[in-house]
Amino acid sequence: MSLRDDSKPDTILTHAGRDPHNNHGVVNPPVYHASTILFPTVQAMEDAQKRRFFSMTYGRHGTPTTFAFEDAVAKLEGGWKAIAVPSGLAAIVGAITGFVSAGDHILVTDNAYGPTRKYCDDALARFGVATTYYDPSIGAGISALIRPNTKLVFTEAPGSLTFEMQDIPAIAKAAHARGAKVVMDNTWATPLFCKPFDLGVDVVAHAATKYIVGHSDAMLGIIDCTEETYLTVRNAVALLGYSAAPDDLYLGLRGLRTMGVRLRQHQQTALALATWLKKRPEVERVLYPALPDDPGHALWKRDMSGASGLFGFVLKPYSHKAVANMLDGMELYGMGASWGGFESLILPAHMTRTAKPWDAKGPTLRIHAGLEDPDDLTKDLERGLERLRSTNE
Repeated sequence: MSLRDDSKPDTILTHAGRDPHNNHGVVNPPVYHASTILFPTVQAMEDAQKRRFFSMTYGRHGTPTTFAFEDAVAKLEGGWKAIAVPSGLAAIVGAITGFVSAGDHILVTDNAYGPTRKYCDDALARFGVATTYYDPSIGAGISALIRPNTKLVFTEAPGSLTFEMQDIPAIAKAAHARGAKVVMDNTWATPLFCKPFDLGVDVVAHAATKYIVGHSDAMLGIIDCTEETYLTVRNAVALLGYSAAPDDLYLGLRGLRTMGVRLRQHQQTALALATWLKKRPEVERVLYPALPDDPGHALWKRDMSGASGLFGFVLKPYSHKAVANMLDGMELYGMGASWGGFESLILPAHMTRTAKPWDAKGPTLRIHAGLEDPDDLTKDLERGLERLRSTNE
């Protein structure tokens, strides 16, 4: 379905990646389960193979369901073309791998998603690629860390545990001046609230498992590229053997249709909870760039049009037993990995930092504000904080 170039984000979310006229009038693209693709002639097969990433050649390289999801995300985010993969980590691995070889060096923000760090420290190190972690607040100062063999700078704004913002345009300008590519993990803000290509980013990675799917029932990733970077990343993904599952792609497409409505409620609830937590005597500080007094607020306001429902807060010094008592009794907040679904989550935030140690004196917790009533979520938190306090007394 064609869209005008000036279409607004909610219109893109509703219509991008749809083609009902070529699908018997079906509103959302159907699920194609396919491995083998048949061709009527040798010439037709050879023509398709020359365009293997742009046409149907083999199920692993994409089906109409795949292409619909990829086109919808690229249209929303402003990329040239996107690549669907089986998970958020697969998106990060695919986005990095095509640009590096043995002997190369990359720079990675110190507040990156834990599995990103593990991939760099374990897999990349074994293949001879060195990683240096940098202070998320470094901005243009990153130029001092760029070496002759630095091929890539990896950014994440805000970080998924400590929520520092990064000056992405300044980092991109410094990296490009030295010939390095810039990759950004944009899972927190989604393609709706942040347009990384406008900030100078070359490749964007998403855990579509989170807000794009939005229902905690599918594993999915997406890599969005410029025209210049697309084939480099696409070839890397093909060599890694990544292929997003057709049913998960369908759930990703379905989730996109309501992402705008969901994210605005996630944001509204998160802001209400974060503001309430700031006033609590048990809380040392709240980590959410949408708050006016957050250190990253100015960068967030400049570079993003909204905030998601994920944020953190630092407690005053409390024992492990007190924190466990608080969390074990939560009624509405689940404890579990991931986020971005309709349900609220809370869990301790355990992070590894090497470039800039995390200076919190008390435990750090992370909340995902779901779609429940904010008053009910506040009351559940209040009861939890009372258990926390009474355990320490």
